Amino acid sequence: MTTTLARPDGGALPEAKKQKGWFGQLLLRLHFYAGILVGPFIFVAAVSGALYALTPQVEQVVYDHELRAPVTGTSLTLGDQIEIAEAYIGDAAALSAVRPAPEPGDTTRILFAQDGLGESESRAVFIDPGTGQIRGDLVVYGTSGALPLRTWVDQLHRNLNLGEPGRYYSELAASWLGVVALAGLALWIIRVRRSKTKKDFVRPNRAYRGYRRVFSWHTSVGIWVLVGALFLSATGITWSAYAGANVTDLRAALDWGTPSVSTSLSGEADAGGGEHADHHGGGSAPTGGADPATFDAVLAVAQGVNVNTGRVEITPPAEPGTAWVVKEIQRSFPTEVDAVAVDGSTLEVVDRVDFAQFSLPAKLARWGIDIHMGSMFGLVNQIVMFVIASGIAAMVVLGYAMWWKRRPTRTGALVGTPPRRGALRGAPWWGLVAVIVGAVAVGLWLPFVGYTLAAFVVIDVVVGWWQRSRTRA
Repeated sequence: MTTTLARPDGGALPEAKKQKGWFGQLLLRLHFYAGILVGPFIFVAAVSGALYALTPQVEQVVYDHELRAPVTGTSLTLGDQIEIAEAYIGDAAALSAVRPAPEPGDTTRILFAQDGLGESESRAVFIDPGTGQIRGDLVVYGTSGALPLRTWVDQLHRNLNLGEPGRYYSELAASWLGVVALAGLALWIIRVRRSKTKKDFVRPNRAYRGYRRVFSWHTSVGIWVLVGALFLSATGITWSAYAGANVTDLRAALDWGTPSVSTSLSGEADAGGGEHADHHGGGSAPTGGADPATFDAVLAVAQGVNVNTGRVEITPPAEPGTAWVVKEIQRSFPTEVDAVAVDGSTLEVVDRVDFAQFSLPAKLARWGIDIHMGSMFGLVNQIVMFVIASGIAAMVVLGYAMWWKRRPTRTGALVGTPPRRGALRGAPWWGLVAVIVGAVAVGLWLPFVGYTLAAFVVIDVVVGWWQRSRTRA
């Protein structure tokens, strides 16, 4: 016996017919609401990310005086440079780390901790290693050593320059970007299978006009930026407050954490750090009593062990009974993040960490973050990130253009109409169960998706009730 449902005209609709295409309609409605309501957050994240990809070169131009120095035939010791910086700073700040000039013509950074600075920020005095001239005094951020301009763009991308509360925006954008992209991929596959002009789904058809033209651009651009969007979503989530904590807990449970050099002189292991702890400037707090001359000796020991690249950071002990740390901070390929801990009294190596010994998950995490930041493959990486981020921003604009063009012009409506509702009513029982289980699972892993998904349902129900009330009236 075939179950039937009433049609609007009073006829009967077989259940098999009713169930056909329900999943595509559900994805379409999800894609629509997410694009309309979360689109502005994704757009801001994409635009600010595209800007960030360009900042390294801009930074080199804007801060050329601080970053560069005339090449001379002599070079002061690190101890001499530190003494010059400390005399300049006085008692206003405490020495926290030193970054020797990586190449001839570069300046040395003497880093200080000072009250009033934000998390992961340091005050940097830029020294000409040849003459000892002070070339600049700026606040720098994180392991990347971002200067004020790049820091401002970075914080705009990360939290809208609003501090910790602003991180909710980026978590919302990163979490939904992947969901919207996957829903869009599923819709793309469904439509390609049904279409007779499949090539219009991989390149825009300029012969189209109106809504079809915008739709052609939206679908074809979307499929080209899909992989990049999923990558940025996955890596961006690791920066987030709640979903990022879930990722950290999962890695810890699977023993996929990033190895951290131990600074204990008693043999006790330190707590491991993560990629973002390095990026956002995790490091030892200063004691204020480090002998400037010891920096040269500790660096020489580290260079004889595993610290071989030009870009390194030397950190004095955070407290008595702990070791000095010398670590590589080169984020471009090949990755150089080896580290060594040295007893400042005996100059003996107490621990070392080599990137070559990282587990594969730890290496992938490191590479993923560096590619996301555009530092892994230099200018090529930056250009690719800029193109992908620009494409995502364009997708949001095209999505809103489609929404606008869907409006019923005869009725004078201001905005477009959403896809028809009722997809779940046409789902078989197993489909309904799968959707509920999937929604709960995603909500637990990505809390901001769960919260906003519930909000979408409430909005949809309210809109449907209001429309029905107007029809009855």
